Amino acid sequence: MIVKQLYTGCLFQGAYYIESNGEAAVIDPLREVTEYLSLAKSSNSKIKYIFETHFHADFISGHLTLSKKTNSPIIFGPKANPSFDCIIASDNQVFKIGDVSITVIHTPGHTLESTCYLLKDENDKPYCLFTGDTLFLGDVGRPDLAQKSLNITKEELAGTLYDSIQNRISVLPDNILIYPAHGAGSACGKNMMKETVDTLGNQKIVNYALNGSLSRTEFVKELTNDLPNPPVYFPSNVKLNQEGYDDFELILKNSLNPLSVDKFKDLMSLKDVIILDVRSQNDFRKGFVPGSIFIGLKGSFAPWVGSIIKDINTKLLLVCDKGFEEEAILRLSRVGFDNCLGYLDGGINSWTSHNSFDVIESISADDLSKTIESISLIDVRKTGERSNGYLLNSKHITLDSFQDDLTKIDIKNKHYIHCAGGYRSMIACSILKRNGYSAVVDVKGGFSSIRNSNFKIINNE
Repeated sequence: MIVKQLYTGCLFQGAYYIESNGEAAVIDPLREVTEYLSLAKSSNSKIKYIFETHFHADFISGHLTLSKKTNSPIIFGPKANPSFDCIIASDNQVFKIGDVSITVIHTPGHTLESTCYLLKDENDKPYCLFTGDTLFLGDVGRPDLAQKSLNITKEELAGTLYDSIQNRISVLPDNILIYPAHGAGSACGKNMMKETVDTLGNQKIVNYALNGSLSRTEFVKELTNDLPNPPVYFPSNVKLNQEGYDDFELILKNSLNPLSVDKFKDLMSLKDVIILDVRSQNDFRKGFVPGSIFIGLKGSFAPWVGSIIKDINTKLLLVCDKGFEEEAILRLSRVGFDNCLGYLDGGINSWTSHNSFDVIESISADDLSKTIESISLIDVRKTGERSNGYLLNSKHITLDSFQDDLTKIDIKNKHYIHCAGGYRSMIACSILKRNGYSAVVDVKGGFSSIRNSNFKIINNE
């Protein structure tokens, strides 16, 4: 028996490949399916089933493409209602893969169709549980993603989730492994651990949903209290996963278009087109096409694209380092942004050699400390980060709500922007520049550098 976790850091997502005696199964695959096909081919195995734990909101799953390429059925748990042919499994139904088996355990709460899959080995002994977004390490799935379409409250779903965890998961053997669909950084939960696998026994100690410290009422309150708004693109991803999408190969073929500077400029003038610069923040700072939004590939690229650009139908023009065009298109497609018109051929050098470009002013933390009392400082970190330390008199506007709060920022003033390390602050700077704010300064190294500088006004809460 082989169990392989395929973890994608940008999405904080775990897909799983299971193999036994010439047969295989895949759980929650990504949209691009080449790796699963290669794993099966390398051992001359047949992918027999494709299991989905629920309709994902934060990424486009590869279930439809993989099913088409392998002629294998897609399996959802009870209460699922997709627009395509699949197996809607019954609770406790068993599926054989070679000499092992997978048992369906319906665990509603994150969504009503949310389902876990219990893998038993060749001796019919429970080995691991694939928990999807029902149970994370140190946390559970948020209960508010399906409520609007179901006319049900997040409190009701949270109570259902409590029942699922207590009655269906906590009763399983302590020594089984827990394989969740996401880890720390995902917007599908609040406080996940950075680890991507653990035993159920240890989770019963460290996870508030399992350690017996909370009653059902207390659990509901804890889970729904201070729940941040989900990214705006989530409902669009659910719809694509539920109703269907184009294969990634077609998206790549339509999007991998090198554009001359003149063609690039023509497309820039179209309505609702956004120039997306995916280079490093340091390279972007030195020079970029005016009006561009920066979201670098070397970071949590896809989730931030969804949070900042929001509408998956937006037409995109890419500015990339040479050789990274296909990666950018791939990672955009993972969150449903399939409308890429092409990329600037020759990269930023082809632009700056003929056209005016914009830059972002930057300042070191040490130099910032000399003028801190007379400037407008904006902190774009998350609320939890700020609670561990911040600069007195800084204005707090989280990046995920930044575009909606521009009225709070005086366009006439000069503004100094910081995050934790410099990635998110550059996104914020690019948004300000795009919206006509000319006096924008990025604090290099973010709050990490500020902590190590001469500041004496860091205030811990």
